Amino acid sequence: MPAQSVRYGLPDPAEPTLHELPPFRFGGHEVPVRVMVRRADDGVWRGRLLFGNDEPPNARATAEILCGLSEADLWEAVRDLGEHHIRDLYRSIL
Repeated sequence: MPAQSVRYGLPDPAEPTLHELPPFRFGGHEVPVRVMVRRADDGVWRGRLLFGNDEPPNARATAEILCGLSEADLWEAVRDLGEHHIRDLYRSIL
């Protein structure tokens, strides 16, 4: 008899999940910001910023520039960015 998964009903951490961040103002408009987070095969948590309301893969996005050995480390990297860095990243991909 197969064993029941302990993670039954929980999302697979390797599957990317989207999390909303507060929007920022650029050129007189509010720009929505999301973070796509996943745990890679090597166990490292990786994330990219998505700008605007488009869904991946059509959204303007950074590469996976955020990373951490744990999910908490990844979110610390997100918090450390600050709005001015997020705005500069957005400007760099326009």
